[in-house]
Amino acid sequence: MEQALEQKKTIADVWNKRPLIISGPCSAETEEQVLATAQGLAATGKVDMLRAGIWKPRTRPGQFEGIGVKGLPWMAKAKELTGLPITVEVATAKQVEDALSFDVDVLWIGARTTVNPFSVQEIADALRGVDVPVLIKNPINPDLELWTGAVERVAKAGIKNIGLIHRGFSSYGNTEYRNAPMWHLAIEMKRRNPDMMLICDPSHISGRRDILQEISQTSIDLDYDGLIIESHIDPDNAWSDAKQQITPEVLGELVGNIIWRREDVQSAEYHAALEKLRQQINQLDDELMQILSQRMKVAEKIGLYKKENNITILQTNRWNEILEKATAKGGKIGLSREFITKYFDAVHMESINHQNKIMNS
Repeated sequence: MEQALEQKKTIADVWNKRPLIISGPCSAETEEQVLATAQGLAATGKVDMLRAGIWKPRTRPGQFEGIGVKGLPWMAKAKELTGLPITVEVATAKQVEDALSFDVDVLWIGARTTVNPFSVQEIADALRGVDVPVLIKNPINPDLELWTGAVERVAKAGIKNIGLIHRGFSSYGNTEYRNAPMWHLAIEMKRRNPDMMLICDPSHISGRRDILQEISQTSIDLDYDGLIIESHIDPDNAWSDAKQQITPEVLGELVGNIIWRREDVQSAEYHAALEKLRQQINQLDDELMQILSQRMKVAEKIGLYKKENNITILQTNRWNEILEKATAKGGKIGLSREFITKYFDAVHMESINHQNKIMNS
């Protein structure tokens, strides 16, 4: 009984640690592979929790779908050898039951499951009466309501310790990342849940090793609470996601090279300087809102002329002309083409909405 209480206390300490570093193989393949990777990670002194995929939801049939329940004793043994708590992904009530029967410390819900409310509810029902932390990955598609819904379902089951994992989103036309980070969505989710742990999964965002460090640093600069990174004793020969896994030694170097930022500092000089700059931002934001309001009033006048002459709202050539001029000017004053495009798209849609009200009034 005392040993169980000590283990529970240890899990609570790990769960509350910042930054929280979780690592381990994409998939548990063999007992030797799991134990060697776990011992390598423990030797770095940088890892707080061991992860491994036991059941692997794959995009297409015929791919390796995980070793299954036989891998859970390997994880339990790795925990015994290293002292690292263990975490696995679950997608069904049976998997929850199996994982808990082998004293898995933390469960996580994967992106393919988060996207399905029926599956999340099944897991939530299986968790009723259980005191285990749960991490919830963002859904594959960029839908914050699905992510929020998954959090709410698990919370209603009585789970008190819930954390978020940002692993990127599937996006048509995305070529740089395996899953586009869409940082603004994760930031908005954090804004909605300011007291909930948010950790980054650079492995699934990147899909390759060479930008793991960059993505990890970006997330820490954005005040994430930790990282979950895939590590394998022999990454090139991994049975799944070989290109995005790194050895325990490289993982140790990656974590060691991160510049760990603080959210605040006790310095009157710093706060005074920051407050002065923020007041400037507030003033500029107020002026920007006034200018945008004036722009929309002009758009409404244009809408009136279009209505009187039966002209369509959308004028493609005019819109292309505005966008080309804006991106050219923006580039000269330090604004990225991506930002200018998104900003003017939003302004354009608001202008269309104003004109549409005039046209149909």
